Formats: sequence, C-alpha cells, structure tokens
Amino acid sequence: MNSTPALVGYTAVVGFAAPYLLLRARWLHRVPALAAAAWHALAVSFSIGVALSAASLALPAEHLHTGLVDLLHTCGLDMGAGGPAPDTANRLAVGVPAAIGIALVASFAFHGARARRARAQHREAVDLVGRHSPRLRATVLPYDTPAAYCLPGRHPRIVITDAAVRRLTPEQLVSVLEHEQAHIAGRHHLVLAAVEAFHSVFWWVPLARHTRAQTALLLEMIADDRALRSHSYEALATAMYEMAAARTPKGALAAGGSNALIRLKRMLGPRRALHPVLRGAVAAVAAAVPLLPLLVACPPHLG
Repeated sequence: MNSTPALVGYTAVVGFAAPYLLLRARWLHRVPALAAAAWHALAVSFSIGVALSAASLALPAEHLHTGLVDLLHTCGLDMGAGGPAPDTANRLAVGVPAAIGIALVASFAFHGARARRARAQHREAVDLVGRHSPRLRATVLPYDTPAAYCLPGRHPRIVITDAAVRRLTPEQLVSVLEHEQAHIAGRHHLVLAAVEAFHSVFWWVPLARHTRAQTALLLEMIADDRALRSHSYEALATAMYEMAAARTPKGALAAGGSNALIRLKRMLGPRRALHPVLRGAVAAVAAAVPLLPLLVACPPHLG
C-alpha cells in the first residue's frame, strides 16, 4: 500500500495548520519550557515528514517501502532476490532526504558561526570600553540608557550599563543578572541557532515563522521564571520596564526588548499552574510527534 498521500497530508497539516492550532492553546505561556519543546517537536516532525515525503515521491508506488528500508532500516521488509535493484529512483529516495538533512545542519552551522563572530567582536569592544565588576560578576558599560544583556558561548559575558546600575534597586539589579545567567546556563543561543536554521530552510512554511518567533519569546519567559525563583515579580517587572527601550546587539540575549510587554502582562497577571495531567499529556504528545512520520510511512504490519 502506498502511504505517500497520507505522509504528504500529515506533513502539510504539521507545517500549515498545526502552528495556528498551537497558538490558540491557553497554556503556552504558563509552561514556556514545555511550549518550546512542543514547537521544536513539530519542527522535527515536519523535517522528517518532508524528507520521507521526498523519498516516497521519488519512488514508484510499488517500491515505496523498499526505499524507506534502504533509507531508515525501520520497516523490516524482506529484501531477498525478488526485491528491486538499485536505480535512479532509489538513489533519489536517499539523496533528496540526505540533502534536506545536510541543508539543515549547514544552516545551523552558518547561523551559529555568524552569531559567534558577532558576539566575539562585541565582546572585544565591551572588554575595552567597560569595566569588570566582581560584585556583579558582570561588565559595566558606560551608557546613558538602562540595559542588560548577555553574550553567551565559550567565553560568556553579562553586560549591564552604568545607567541601569544607578537606576535599579539592588533586588531589581540582581533579578536582571539572574535572568541573563539563565540564558547562559541554558545555552539558549544554540536553541535560537537551531530555529534560525529551520526557518532558513523552510522559510515559506508558517510553522518555521511561528517557531522562530515563539521560541525567542519563550526563552525569555524561561529566563524570567528562573529569576523569579528567588526574586519578586515586582522587582523583575519594574526592572524590565526600565530597560524596555534598550536595543540588543546581534548575537546577544537581553532582559528587555520588543517582547517585554507580553512578558510583563504574564508576570503581573494571575498565575495558575498547569494541571499535572495536562502537563503530562502535552509532554507525551511532544515526545511522540517526531515519530509520527515514521509510523505513517512505515505502518506496522499486523498478522
């Protein structure tokens, strides 16, 4: 049985319909880490679906499963003397998915390297102009606008302007620094490079656009929650308000920025924990979604 229509249909649903359904979910901002995992699960599932769809379209209908066995070794079909010999279609069935995978890996490497270069250049400038504060464990930059951001990577820096040091209270200041430390500890720059790579390859798909935008917002919320473990909502919220207009250098992650208003509303609004059953169900679905294209392409044989 040719599963190509089902596989192409599934991939289209994930790429074009699923993001709008997920955006309507009310729990996204309540559990940002789980929400980010859900977006990434959809991205992985879509990528696998596209690769398998390309493989299945390159093969004659009667050779579909044979090609998938050669590609993934998951179907376990009999490949005896009666099986088809390798031909152009079989090579395309392997080559096209491989090209998609290579494109994603190359794009990730490109975006990661570009961001790393931008951070290195900015780090050199910050080290020349700023002064290291052992008390804050950050570099203080002479600037008349309150701002704070981090330069993650092998040689991370937390940068804060002297205007922020003057205007923020001690608790506000420490909460902002904790927010930036969360970005560094969580290696959020790698997550952003991954979603940038996915967007670069599949820029025409709504899932890619929304995954990039939502991941950037959710990572900020994850860092907010880390800071809120030991500091009050009011301290972080007022600090974010002070720094909302600050600009963020390329490759950096900042406590303020364009999504500050959404985060402020979340922070100061009613806080309700997600029900454990719903949390577990979402986590299970997120873990299973990347495997669904394989099940569609290679349905289990009963009997």
